Amino acid sequence: MDKRLPSRKQLRDELSRGIWQSGAIFAGLIALWPGLADAITISHSDALKVGKKVWQNECNGTISGLTSWNQGEDFASLGIGHFIWYPKGRRGPFEESFPELVKFVSRRGAKLPTLLLNVGAGQPCPWNSRAEFLQAQNSAEMNQLRRFLADTIDLQAEFLVARLEAALPKMLAEAAPADKMNVQRQFERLTKTPQGCYALIDYVNFKGEGVSHTERYRGQGWGLLQVLEAMHGTSDSGAPAEFARAAKVVLTQRVQNAPADRHESRWLTGWLRRVNSYSGG
Repeated sequence: MDKRLPSRKQLRDELSRGIWQSGAIFAGLIALWPGLADAITISHSDALKVGKKVWQNECNGTISGLTSWNQGEDFASLGIGHFIWYPKGRRGPFEESFPELVKFVSRRGAKLPTLLLNVGAGQPCPWNSRAEFLQAQNSAEMNQLRRFLADTIDLQAEFLVARLEAALPKMLAEAAPADKMNVQRQFERLTKTPQGCYALIDYVNFKGEGVSHTERYRGQGWGLLQVLEAMHGTSDSGAPAEFARAAKVVLTQRVQNAPADRHESRWLTGWLRRVNSYSGG
C-alpha cells in the first residue's frame, strides 16, 4: 500500500476525474486565483496527527467508535471522521461522504472487504436502521468493516486533507463576489500554522464546506464557509483563536435556528468544546 501523502498534482488530477463534483470549478478557479492549489502545505506526519485528533473528536480514539450510528440519525457514521453512509432509499440534508472515502482508499491500494466492493457503484449501507446496525455489532460483516477502518487510519487522514483541498474552490464559487477575497485570505491565514490546518481539516469534516443549500436552517448555513466569512483578522498566529470564536458563534446560531423537534441544544456544549480545541484551549 502506498502510504505517501498524495501530491497537489495528484489531487488536482483526481478532482478532474470526477472524484469531487467541483472538479471543473476547481480548474477554473486555479486560473482566477494563482497559487490556489498550493494553499495547503502539510506533511504526512502532520496529516496523521490531525487525523488522530479528528478520530479522538469523533470516536474518542476508539476502534469501536469507528462504526457508529447516532441516535436520532438516519445514517451510519463510519471511520475516524464519522463519514456518512445512507441506507437504501434514505437521503438527508447532510452530504454523504463514506462512498467517496472508500473510492479514495481503494485508489491508494487498500484492499476492500467484501462488504464494500460495490460501494463505488452506488451500493447503499446494508443496515436499514439504527436498530439493525446495533444488532449487527458482533457480526462477521461488522467486524470485517471495523478491521478495515482500523487498518486505514493513515489513508483516512489523507482523505481529510484531500477534502480540504477541494473545499476552497467550492467555497469561492459559492461566496458572494464581495466576500471571495476575504474567504481566501482567511483560509490562507489558517494554513500557515499546524494548529490552523487542524482547525480547517477538522471543521470541514465536522460541519462541511457550507456550500450545500440543503444544509441551512432559516436560510443560514453553519459550515466552513460561514465561519471564514465571519473572520476579518490579519495575523497568522491569531487565526486559529479567531476561527474558534467565529465557529462558536456560527454553531450557536445553528442551534437557535434549528427546528425544535431536533433538540440540537443537547449537542451544543460538546460542539463548543470541540471548536475550543482549535485555539489550543
